[in-house]
Amino acid sequence: MARHGFIELTLQGFARAVSRALVSEQLVKECGLLQALDPRVRLLGVLSLVLAVTLSRRLLVVLGLFVLALCISLASRVKLRSLTGRVWLVAFGFTGFIALPALFTTPGTTAFRMGPLAATQQGLLTALRLILRVEAAVTLSTALVLCTRWTHLLKALRSLGMPAEVVTMLAMTYRYIFLLIETASQMFESRQSRMVARLGAAEQRRLAARTAGVLFSKTLDLSNDVYLAMQSRGFRGEMELIAEFRMKPIDYAVLALFFLAAGIFIFLGR
Repeated sequence: MARHGFIELTLQGFARAVSRALVSEQLVKECGLLQALDPRVRLLGVLSLVLAVTLSRRLLVVLGLFVLALCISLASRVKLRSLTGRVWLVAFGFTGFIALPALFTTPGTTAFRMGPLAATQQGLLTALRLILRVEAAVTLSTALVLCTRWTHLLKALRSLGMPAEVVTMLAMTYRYIFLLIETASQMFESRQSRMVARLGAAEQRRLAARTAGVLFSKTLDLSNDVYLAMQSRGFRGEMELIAEFRMKPIDYAVLALFFLAAGIFIFLGR
């Protein structure tokens, strides 16, 4: 099998990023639990459960919240394979690296030894609780983002009091990061179509550095053009959406269930 160069790997990464975004857009249209609720209910409900995950100290309670997060995700048509590959493994690797010192620094009964280091049972419980907390919170957050249009999520944040400047910055970042990915992909493809031989590793690094510089310059020019275009069209800091949010009786009932579940878990996890 031929070895892929830096440019080929970069193009593959761009393609994967765009495909994941398209899959997320398709999931919004599915008939699932979160998709059927008002975006404000989704946001408040998930935030309440994330707060319960943060405040709970008992391992079994945190495990229960993780199971609840998994059930909500599956009921919202989020695929288990997507959660495993894109969420759980990444969160486990990152959090496991952070929690590793707790195995040996937490005082308690020795569970096993690794040379001069002794891992304690209390350290194992602490590390496991931290990992489960992160997994549960990330699962809930991922389900919220995948099942809600980005513009609706931003409008829900704005309706709950988030400053307009922050909402505008998030909206512009999400919108134009895909434009920059497409621009970078076109630049790489254009350069690749003009090559007659494989470049060496040093030349590929120089090519990547020059491309990054050109892309940064284009980004600055684009940001100025977009700002002037928005100003000429009457933008004064507040982004408006045509879609209107309307709470239904089922939304109030589900929101009450979210708050009740979060309260119970917080009480049990003290």
